[in-house]
Amino acid sequence: MTTARRGRLLGNAGLYTAAGVCAVLFLIPFYVIVRNALATDPEITGEEWRFFPSTIQWGNIAELFNDPDVPFARSLGNSAVIGVLHTVGTLLVCSLAGYALARIPYRHANKVFYLVLVTLMVPAAVTFVPSFVLVSSLGWVSTLRGLIIPGLFSGFTCFLFRQYFLGFPKELEEAARVDGLGYFGAYWRIVVPNSLNFFAAIAVITFISGWNAFLWPLVIGQDQEAWTVQVALSSYMTNQTVNFHLIFMATAVSILPLVLVFVFLQRWLVQGVAQTGIKG
Repeated sequence: MTTARRGRLLGNAGLYTAAGVCAVLFLIPFYVIVRNALATDPEITGEEWRFFPSTIQWGNIAELFNDPDVPFARSLGNSAVIGVLHTVGTLLVCSLAGYALARIPYRHANKVFYLVLVTLMVPAAVTFVPSFVLVSSLGWVSTLRGLIIPGLFSGFTCFLFRQYFLGFPKELEEAARVDGLGYFGAYWRIVVPNSLNFFAAIAVITFISGWNAFLWPLVIGQDQEAWTVQVALSSYMTNQTVNFHLIFMATAVSILPLVLVFVFLQRWLVQGVAQTGIKG
């Protein structure tokens, strides 16, 4: 075996070892969540740690969904509806805005783009109270409209779409215009079908962000009927009591949709982010 080949083998072994260690460290929190979700409170808080609970408490699942004080099943449904509608709405609004900024000739297009970038520099805390006052004045408190519509536009997502469309082949759109299509026709019939990887990547990021949102749903969803899964999860920890096994079980259930989305769409996530092309 030559020295160069031995060096490559050692290098590959080192990379695989490092990747394995990182994978184990990444999976440890998930193991702790699942382990504690199937344990009793004394086993979770006890001084002696067991790799698995002495008796697996499958009844924690039924207790979670049958709790009369926390409508967890409905909260899951609300989060699913909000996540899907928020994702679809954001993709539509931001992709149209990004396409317009990248393709439609307008002398103030750069100024509009810079204004969009400025919104990224404004802390969310600055706009939180005005947004709540506006939503409240419209009567959207504890409604899906109040939970979804205020977050449909994202300056960062608009920026990503613009950068991607700047690198999209103009020849395809020019051929579409020869066939009589306008800007919207070229966008809908040519650009979108040929950009599904990028759209899927942005959809994953947007869905995860919407599913994990907590502060805005906490303030707007004042009735239990409008709770999201994150708000329902927080209700298991109060000033008086902490239901550890329900917290971990609710956490395990709430992250399962995100894990499935990431596992099935991770290829598009990596490809789509790589295709932004960050151009000026």
